[in-house]
Amino acid sequence: MNPMLAFNVALLVGLVATPVAAKTARRFGIVDRPGPLKLQHEAIPYLGGVAVFVAMSGPIAFARPSMLIPLALLMVLGLADDVGDLRPRLRLLLEIGIGLVAGGFVPAPGRAGFLITTAFVVGLVNAVNLLDGLDGLAGGVVAASAIGFAIIGGPVRVPALGFLGALGGFLWFNRPPARIYLGDSGAYLCGGALALFAALSLQSKAGTASWVTIPLLVALPVFDTAVAILRRRRSGLALFAGDRSHVYDQLVDRGQSRVQAVLECVAAQAVLTAIGVFAIHSSAVTAVLVSTVSVCVLAVIATWGGFLSRKEQTA
Repeated sequence: MNPMLAFNVALLVGLVATPVAAKTARRFGIVDRPGPLKLQHEAIPYLGGVAVFVAMSGPIAFARPSMLIPLALLMVLGLADDVGDLRPRLRLLLEIGIGLVAGGFVPAPGRAGFLITTAFVVGLVNAVNLLDGLDGLAGGVVAASAIGFAIIGGPVRVPALGFLGALGGFLWFNRPPARIYLGDSGAYLCGGALALFAALSLQSKAGTASWVTIPLLVALPVFDTAVAILRRRRSGLALFAGDRSHVYDQLVDRGQSRVQAVLECVAAQAVLTAIGVFAIHSSAVTAVLVSTVSVCVLAVIATWGGFLSRKEQTA
């Protein structure tokens, strides 16, 4: 399939499927209601992830049909979490199981490639889910990552562009003020898609430069998750405790509007993606140097910016 055709088809389907998903969610009561850790003042429908999956399925089925199996499983798991609020440990076990399935279909290079893909899936599913806290935030950041994978090219180009088009159709309705949310079904789907794109990119561009720079394409969700884990450990809180002190929350609490916080996070991921795309075509030494500097800059921002010392608000 022509890459741009994949994008356009997914975009059009997303624009149609997303409002249908919103109406369906309202009809069956699958909505996110206001609460202590919620910013909205009214119930917002979930099922955005279902719309994204429907929109991306055609292009991905044409280019890499096996990817749809783990992605569908992740969407169903997230939907079950949206409806039934699964226990964290059960959810983690199921994520690992689906990650192993994903590793069987799209293993990263090496003898332990299927385990590496499993780790990618579990890590990014949770990272994107934690990032999904403001209108347009998770979708926008993930879109910035998907653009990078599409630019890297090879077998990941058509799936990445199909996914990007589907996200574009969804984001039209998820932009502030959001009329529909990704929900856990969408967050898990997006995290899983990025994990599979990373593994697929490594298959086609094996080498030190790829291993050290592809993580930059998903750095913002990982950064926010790492900050959350360190902050909770320092505060003596449970790892799975809900809070409103993520990086984006702190930006809002410091006086920025929610839209500004979203734009800054998306821009940060776009910059990291551009750096990664540049470095992946460089020598191994340059790639390692660029990635090391990028990680150090993020560490300085987390520490000197005070993001690790924020006193949390928990549910």
